[in-house]
Amino acid sequence: MKRLDGLRVRHLALFAGLMLAPFMGPAVSPAAAQASGCEQIKTYLDQRKALVERLNKLGKKPDAKSACSLLTNLASNGSTTLKWVDSNKDWCQIPDDFVNGFKADNSRVTKFRGQACNAAAQQATMQKRAQQQQQSNSPFNVPPGGDVLTGPMRIPQGAL
Repeated sequence: MKRLDGLRVRHLALFAGLMLAPFMGPAVSPAAAQASGCEQIKTYLDQRKALVERLNKLGKKPDAKSACSLLTNLASNGSTTLKWVDSNKDWCQIPDDFVNGFKADNSRVTKFRGQACNAAAQQATMQKRAQQQQQSNSPFNVPPGGDVLTGPMRIPQGAL
């Protein structure tokens, strides 16, 4: 079974945490805190932080299906946040370094999401094939309308 590399997930979580740090707690500049409508970014970043924490709880080797789901949500959050940042960057005085770092982070998330979702799709395909093969190898697998005696398990002619 393919699994998402735990080290990559940790680096992603660390980077996301570093990106969130300037917007958490008293480190927010007074101008940004007072700007009307700029508090919306905190909601997006809090959601992102919660998603990263859930990713970290998956452990060193998360299963691809869970990682795909969480990374899809994280990529969606990143796209929404980037749209908001692009339209409010000047009004809310968001530094270019933050915007560039966030774009790079979101592109990495999108890359990891693709890897995790591909691995999840491969796992699902392999499980489906294994299940079909197991069902077709059953000695009691008789096609509809087929005869039990002449089904897939044939009795040699001279045996009876």
